[in-house]
Amino acid sequence: MPDTSHLRRDYGSNRLDDSAVAETWRDQFDLWFSAAQSLNQPQAFVLATADERGRPRARTLLLKSWDDGGFVWATNYESRKADDLAANPYAAICFSWIDLERQVHVEGPVSRTSSEESDAIFAARPRGAQLAAWASPQSQPLPGGREELDKRVADVTEHFGDRPVHRPPNWGGYRITPEHVEFWQGRPDRLHDRVRFLRVAGQHSSLGVAQQWIRERLGP
Repeated sequence: MPDTSHLRRDYGSNRLDDSAVAETWRDQFDLWFSAAQSLNQPQAFVLATADERGRPRARTLLLKSWDDGGFVWATNYESRKADDLAANPYAAICFSWIDLERQVHVEGPVSRTSSEESDAIFAARPRGAQLAAWASPQSQPLPGGREELDKRVADVTEHFGDRPVHRPPNWGGYRITPEHVEFWQGRPDRLHDRVRFLRVAGQHSSLGVAQQWIRERLGP
């Protein structure tokens, strides 16, 4: 059996002191994402979903945007990940910035973005990626292999010609609304820094139950 113990490395280039943690998860993510700009595709993250039987699946996607309401990505609404989210609209995402010895873990419910927001995301894609969204039967078998896919792309390209490519009806955005955001900083001897922002129910009011966040340090 292959042994990877010789690949083990210790961490220690950074630390996450309590006094240095931002007041909100959004501010802390902004700081870390800014620091990750020198990395190759810092917007890449792993999305983990589970189907109706609880079987997990994970894949790497690209972040489109984020704000106080959460993190947004886009995909085919007929893909496997979309099927999972239809059956179980809760997910986890992980940003892994290995060179910075950092990770960000997010958990929460997932919902589709509005048609207007999905249109804006699609309009910002390169034309080739727009055509691909029309041509690809994402997650479905291609009996004709790569040639079948190339033929579908050629047909779609010919169909649109020089005209703008509008968003397919089966394509759009998703937003994960964080309930849990953890910032992980590698430290020596595996005594890592882990700081979690956790959303909890606050006091009742005439407008319902207010939401608030607590910040806590977790054991490594």
